[in-house]
Amino acid sequence: MSDAIPPFPSVGRVFAEQRLVGPGDTAADGRVRLDALADWLQAVAFADILDAGLQDFVLWVVRRVTLRITRFPRLGDRVEVRTSCSALGARWAERRTSLPGVEAVALWVAIDPHTLRPAKIDALADVYGESAGDRRVRSGLVHPTPPDDAHAQPWTFRRADLDLAEHVNNAAYWQALEEEDLPPAPLTVEVEHRVPSTLQPATLLSDGDRRWITHADGTVAASFLLLA
Repeated sequence: MSDAIPPFPSVGRVFAEQRLVGPGDTAADGRVRLDALADWLQAVAFADILDAGLQDFVLWVVRRVTLRITRFPRLGDRVEVRTSCSALGARWAERRTSLPGVEAVALWVAIDPHTLRPAKIDALADVYGESAGDRRVRSGLVHPTPPDDAHAQPWTFRRADLDLAEHVNNAAYWQALEEEDLPPAPLTVEVEHRVPSTLQPATLLSDGDRRWITHADGTVAASFLLLA
């Protein structure tokens, strides 16, 4: 697992939105699903970027997300989702998000809309420099590759999972964990994204507390760590 979830910034810019846990967000037992939580993280981050007037930085890809869940929000709950930038790098940023019962940290890589390659984010320091302070973040991968004897089963992405780039939306990967009998809170879950996926054959591998989604050629698209 990556480093522990850092404290939520005590100074600088904080953006917040209200969310109502609706029927489309919940599992059969009434708790919010992991993929719904991941979608909330993306939505509030996007809203923060627009609210800050940073329209030139609306394209980001998620490298890694860690969720620490002490209590799952449930159907009908109204929750405040707060987000702030907690660290900066050359072309990436760390974002802390907090809501009742859930603490999250995500590593985002900025993408140049013209070249579709990682973009420098010097301009973001004026907006997020105070909350980030002197914390610097790296974008390297930390999850291991799957062992040869990992249990394998087919995995299917849907057309509804695709985003504007016709890649699988980052939140959709979390659906793989929802196919399991998840342990109750408290639990910590981390997802690391390596390469994008399209509508192609995939395999879900499992070994102990780790999971991987791989393409037909064996390339790891995403990996998971689940700690109860």
